[in-house]
Amino acid sequence: MSDPRGVIAALRDGQGLDASGAALIARGLAEGTLSDAQAGAFAMAVLLRGTGRAGRIALTEAMRDSGRVLRWDLPGPVLDKHSTGGIGDTVSLILAPVLAAAGAFVPMISGRGLGHTGGTLDKLEAIPGCRVDLDEAALRRITAEVGTAIVAASGDLAPADRRLYAIRDESGTVESLDLITASILSKKLAAGLDGLVLDVKCGSGAFSRDLDTARDLARALVETANGAGCKTMACITDMDQPLAPAAGNALEIRAVLEAFRTGEGALCALALDLAGEGLTLAGIDPARASEAFASGRAAEIFGRMIAAQGGPCDLIERPDTYLGPAPVVRAVEAGGAGFVAAVDGTALGRAVVALGGGRVRASDRIDPRVGLSQLLRKGDQVSTGAPLALVHARSEAEAEAAAAQVRAAYVIGEAPAQGPLILERILA
Repeated sequence: MSDPRGVIAALRDGQGLDASGAALIARGLAEGTLSDAQAGAFAMAVLLRGTGRAGRIALTEAMRDSGRVLRWDLPGPVLDKHSTGGIGDTVSLILAPVLAAAGAFVPMISGRGLGHTGGTLDKLEAIPGCRVDLDEAALRRITAEVGTAIVAASGDLAPADRRLYAIRDESGTVESLDLITASILSKKLAAGLDGLVLDVKCGSGAFSRDLDTARDLARALVETANGAGCKTMACITDMDQPLAPAAGNALEIRAVLEAFRTGEGALCALALDLAGEGLTLAGIDPARASEAFASGRAAEIFGRMIAAQGGPCDLIERPDTYLGPAPVVRAVEAGGAGFVAAVDGTALGRAVVALGGGRVRASDRIDPRVGLSQLLRKGDQVSTGAPLALVHARSEAEAEAAAAQVRAAYVIGEAPAQGPLILERILA
């Protein structure tokens, strides 16, 4: 079929999407020969009627192949991880060095924050000099020499997705499971991976607030990625509260450095668990993840990666030199005594955005200094007037507004039952 209108009509009529139709649409998106009207009609037809399982795989492969697909010749497996986004989620910054220290290579293509969740690239750019907009030659060199690099997608990786992503926003089709799946995986699979671990967040701080929605997404992603030839598994993980005890770019970098130093906390535990899953996909003993972390090799690789991407070579030893404080730091006092019974993660994320630490629009500038730190977790005991968190702000007025948002995000009551970090594992 050479006319995209036939592909759109077939989808509209419930006939699904075949490989030739998917290739025609992806090529038209990438080359600009598919009009905005046709792209919007395609997205709406997918939202309303679905592509079917085979069609979802075909669309993912076609979008992956719409640009350059990387090929690697390295003495170890090429692995990566993707998160659907949450509050205080800096897992990638620990997991990638752990995998590299355990014998894998991790050319991680990451994104920026939009909405209430932060972006890995924004966090790295909170480190003075650290560059994420690197060309392919630099990505290859740093990955080969250090074991991992974390960078932005180049313009020639999955260009069809860049166009369709904007169309989805304008056409009201963002929620389509088929389009979400193809969007996430086309960029990841274009990196030429041998294995992929997916971290699908579920809870008050995630886009998927209920387990059924998260499970549907996890299964679609795992099924599609494996169908496209990449060994993939997913973990559905708890995001009913921030993962790290901080939210905000420089503050989350500090949390990562503290995790490397102490080996404690939910952030570290989840990063090591997911790293073990990645090693298992590659046929490597998952115990090597903990060994790589405990030996200090992972922290050393993190420092080398930061330096290789233009950042300071002594960030781990001298964080205060590079991660300056916000002008105003104040405690948020609890209004009552008891235990932290619940936390509204999305409300905390919105407080960070309002402080200037996130984006409402893609063009918004970020202040890396602002955010929240020393966030209490569910089950923590608190007395009246004791701090729930610290607010880091540009002004007293912004600090006051954020403190009110944080106070409202916490529910003080009876001690809740403690659930697991990983709710379910979805295997091929």
